[in-house]
Amino acid sequence: MNVLSSLDTAAQAMSAERVRVNTASSNLANAETTRGPDGQPYRRLDPVFRSVENDDGSVGVEVQEIVQDSTAPRPVYMPEHPDADAGGFVLLPNVNPVHEVVNLMSAQRGYEVNATAFETSKAMIGRALDILR
Repeated sequence: MNVLSSLDTAAQAMSAERVRVNTASSNLANAETTRGPDGQPYRRLDPVFRSVENDDGSVGVEVQEIVQDSTAPRPVYMPEHPDADAGGFVLLPNVNPVHEVVNLMSAQRGYEVNATAFETSKAMIGRALDILR
């Protein structure tokens, strides 16, 4: 196992958490988007992670894909809205702001943990180099 593999693993995890923050932010920003480029309400996004074996045998993580949630949009009675149907209902995205904020907080904690692991590994490598001098 390479001495730098811990740095690589932590960096991969921070990158994956960044994608998680970006998708949750996009979901929050589009929580009220009733008509996207395809004419349909916004669909919330979720990153799917998978473990990967690195060249040196260590295990890391990467984003396999970003999938759209298949939950149906929720109808809300808003007859004054320009996208309302004949019955006065508008289809709003399937985004729960509380769920997205929890995702953001969890991703932030995951990022912080991996940043700490990265810094700790870096300090250990530095101390090992000092011993070798």
